[in-house]
Amino acid sequence: MSSTHTDGTNTPTAFRELLPSPGGADVDLTAAYAYPEGLDRPWIRANMVASTDGGAVGPSGRSLELSSGPDRRVLGLLRGLCDVVLVGAATARAEGYGPVRARKAWTELRAGRTPTPAVAVVSRSLDLPEKLWKEAPGYARTLVFTTAESPVRRRRAVEEYADVVVVDGESVRPAHVVEALAERGLYRVLTEGGPHLLAEFVGAGLLDELCLTLSPLLLGPGAPRIVAGGPGAREVSAHAPAQSTPVRLAHLLEAQGSLFARYTRD
Repeated sequence: MSSTHTDGTNTPTAFRELLPSPGGADVDLTAAYAYPEGLDRPWIRANMVASTDGGAVGPSGRSLELSSGPDRRVLGLLRGLCDVVLVGAATARAEGYGPVRARKAWTELRAGRTPTPAVAVVSRSLDLPEKLWKEAPGYARTLVFTTAESPVRRRRAVEEYADVVVVDGESVRPAHVVEALAERGLYRVLTEGGPHLLAEFVGAGLLDELCLTLSPLLLGPGAPRIVAGGPGAREVSAHAPAQSTPVRLAHLLEAQGSLFARYTRD
């Protein structure tokens, strides 16, 4: 797949490799972001965007303000490559999530699989955008993780359209999610946050990879980081311990002033 695309305008978007091959041009994005072959368990990849000074969301509380044409290009590719998109309920509400829509560019990427990945969402309250669980196609029903304490009436309504996994305890832990995805053969996992959900996976030692877009913007103090969360992002428990997780830089790309880093757990 070519590394030059348009971002909704007539301006081509070229990705330039900075590392590991400085100056590398004509980057094969599909190869650069390919999942490991022969997976026998879920590989948890996170995709996040941040400002140059580390902010995870813009002034309105949405990450869209930090995005760009090249960033949306990478996001589209990562969604096309994955089996399931995993997201926390606070992010689903803030970003207005719905089912992933099919794209013609994914025909080859998704050969032998469903036309789109399913969406999996974690929520104790089941306060979710209705389109996320009502409008998903039958071949990619939304998967909802919740607890036994979630509102029963709401849960029954969601169960008519989505696959609901109810776990014991006060919160849905990363291990619950990984186990359920493994049972369904959903090994290529793409989590898009939010920051609290990402913190849970980092704390549990279950995040395998981080794809991070650094946007050429300065937000100043106050914006939440990509790991830790912001106001209201408390759909999963906050018991993730502070720890240092070594990672390895697999590649660093540049397009229109944004940097695209891919880190894998060392």
